[in-house]
Amino acid sequence: MTDAVGSIDTPDAQDEVPESKRKARKGGKRAKKGPLKRLATFYRQIIAELRKVVWPTRNQLTSYTTVVIFFVVIMIALVTVIDYGLDHAAKYVFG
Repeated sequence: MTDAVGSIDTPDAQDEVPESKRKARKGGKRAKKGPLKRLATFYRQIIAELRKVVWPTRNQLTSYTTVVIFFVVIMIALVTVIDYGLDHAAKYVFG
């Protein structure tokens, strides 16, 4: 039994390219540039991405910072109360 036309197992005849017409790849774009040029390109891309960032305004930054500090203070208080309670419970149980 033969495979259907376009099967994954066997390529179609029109898809095959003779060996003489295939190009040999030599490392792609990276082989053309030295390490310093690649590093410079990397930093240029970083700067280009940072320009796309929507930075918060001063008022937004102040409100976000206040919320974070308030949340951290509440969490510190909660952990302190739990620690104090567990300390007294351990002293009660173990003497």
